[in-house]
Amino acid sequence: MQNRVAWNAGKTVGTKRPLTQKQIWAIRFLLDREERLRDRALFDLAIDSKLRGSDLVKLRIGGLIAG
Repeated sequence: MQNRVAWNAGKTVGTKRPLTQKQIWAIRFLLDREERLRDRALFDLAIDSKLRGSDLVKLRIGGLIAG
């Protein structure tokens, strides 16, 4: 047991750095170019609302639309 290496040895621990404006626009351009409308809408929603990916997948259309 003493020779066992920790699962996160040598890995960066903690929060990840936020995306830069350049990275955000590159992702948007790629999604537009490949005509992935659903993914682009989810990406824009995530950026605008600052939600995590796991929170986005739980959303339902009825929860987003009023009336």
